[in-house]
Parts: sequence; structure tokens; C-alpha cells
Amino acid sequence: MNFQDVLLALLMDSDAVHAVAENRVFDGVPANAAFPYISFGPSDFRLADADCISAREETVQIDCWARDRGRIWPCKKLVDAVVTAVRDLVDDEEFAAERGVFGVRVEMARVFMEADNLTAHGVVQVTASIEE
Repeated sequence: MNFQDVLLALLMDSDAVHAVAENRVFDGVPANAAFPYISFGPSDFRLADADCISAREETVQIDCWARDRGRIWPCKKLVDAVVTAVRDLVDDEEFAAERGVFGVRVEMARVFMEADNLTAHGVVQVTASIEE
């Protein structure tokens, strides 16, 4: 299982995320997705091999989207829900270890308005060490 799949499963199973976005967590966004929703943005990695273990340090961007009369607060609630879900992954060492995911951390969380002044966009960057 790759890191994005781990995050996708985590978000789909999160009560905090479900309370805000229901089941609208997408790997690729449908054309008419209802707001609010979560999608995956860019990712990058660097090799982190050590002692004959193939590994990488990977960062995945999770995008949060809300549209509520130009207000930013609904998107902040969704970003907070994503951060809560990631904290749950950090706290569940057994779940993470079974998937070869270690050292999970939120690198950055940010919310801003898109140019249309209607859509709030949240970005959460999550990094982990992954055994391959």
C-alpha cells in the first residue's frame, strides 16, 4: 500500500472528516463534486535508504475545498478535520507499522480564498518515512 492509499483510507474512515465532508474524499475529482470535499494534490519524495532497507521520505498534499458564500471558516473546519485524522494515524502506531509508514507529521496547514472569492482552499502537507 502506498502512502497516498494509506491517507485515503484514513480520511475515508475518519469520523472528524465524515462530520464535515461526509464521504467526499477523492483521488481525482468528479466533474460535479459537491462542496465541501477533499482531493489529493502534488506529492514528492526523496530516497532515504538505510542499512539495507529501501525507504523514502514522502510528502503528500491534501487539498480541502469549501464554498459557502465566500466564507473561509468552513474550509478551516475541514482542514482541522484532516489534521485530526492525521494525528489519529500518528497515535495508531500499529496501523502505521503494518503499512510501513513511520514518522508521520503535518508539515504545514494553510487556508486561503481562490481568485473567484467564493471558493476556500485548504492545503495540508503530510510527510512520512515509508519502507518499500
